[in-house]
Amino acid sequence: MSATVSPAGRRATGAVLGVFALNGFLFASWVSRLPAVRDALELSPGQMGALLLVGSVGSLLALPVGGAVAQRAGAALTVRGGVVVAVAGFAVVAAGLLSSAVPLLAVGLLVAQMGIAAWDVAMNLEGGLVEHEIDREIMPRFHAGFSLGTVAGAVLGAAAALLGVPVIAHLAVVAAAVAVGGVAASRGFLPFTPAPLETGRRRRLAAALGGWREPRTILVGVMVLAFALTEGAANDWLALGVVDGFGTSDAVGALGFGVFVTAMTVMRLAGERLLARFGRVAVLRGTTVLALVGLLLFALSPVLWLALLGGALWGLGAALGFPAGMSAAGDDPLRAATRVSVVASIGYTAFLCGPPLLGLLAEHVGYRRAMLAIAVPLAVAFLVSRAARPLAQDGALDAPAPGRA
Repeated sequence: MSATVSPAGRRATGAVLGVFALNGFLFASWVSRLPAVRDALELSPGQMGALLLVGSVGSLLALPVGGAVAQRAGAALTVRGGVVVAVAGFAVVAAGLLSSAVPLLAVGLLVAQMGIAAWDVAMNLEGGLVEHEIDREIMPRFHAGFSLGTVAGAVLGAAAALLGVPVIAHLAVVAAAVAVGGVAASRGFLPFTPAPLETGRRRRLAAALGGWREPRTILVGVMVLAFALTEGAANDWLALGVVDGFGTSDAVGALGFGVFVTAMTVMRLAGERLLARFGRVAVLRGTTVLALVGLLLFALSPVLWLALLGGALWGLGAALGFPAGMSAAGDDPLRAATRVSVVASIGYTAFLCGPPLLGLLAEHVGYRRAMLAIAVPLAVAFLVSRAARPLAQDGALDAPAPGRA
């Protein structure tokens, strides 16, 4: 980072990185134990899809609210509230597992995902503000922090599965650590200055809905949706695809998920330089191709090692769509809260539609073959990626630099 960056910018960069990492750690700790949850409750692929759908509904309910709260109360306070709600939700999840009550577990997952979603919007909004504070596009670094958190969560999940640690005990330790870390890290965010509120109910409503009337914002949201589905499908189904597709243990399934998130982390760490050199559009199109190749290998390979290689390419390809989309949504700081909320809401629709649709497909063709359906939204992402071109200060599209898309 440049020596000209202010102390507040440095502190906020580290704080946002930590909050992203904790978010990923909590999420992956849960996802890595899905095979054990499935076995304990004896759920079919379709039932697993329905359970994950409930969590996705919670995310969609919280995303618009999270953006509005962050705009009025600040990202730090919104993150803290999201952490508390997420931890409380996972406590209910643990109670559902303990009593083998699927409805109770579903309610807990709904609440937990609401907390995570509000936390997600707030940390992306703060990440955009930090980008403007230090005048560098470092959103991939923050999402690399998320991926590092998922790697740690996946490794811990694999170790817990291998050692036979109950899911309830695993989640309890993780939730306690995340609660303490999330509240502490958010203290380093940039000072919050509330944006002036529009006067009058109609003006406030128009300001809140303004992003939904902007073609560029909608197209960026569609692109993020495709990449979110690409990433989310691996989060939900990759471990199960490895376990059922190759007859391996839950620990190997968690390891397969770890390969995916490790590849995502590597690409996100390299993303800042790639975006600076080639531009958003060229990078997004290249990573789309990588994701397609990886999906084909994972879904069609007859041997485990080649499928794991496909999972690695899949992770490399899925890595930059979400952070680049968040950067595009936050190009104008004055409209960032509304646009980030809109893009995130569209993107999270993938988590609403993806689990049940892929679960239904998996009932007929298996987990791995079902992943081939993701090729369609990836093709759409390739076509609309030009909408992510940076905006100039006046809101117009920047002219591309020589050699850049």
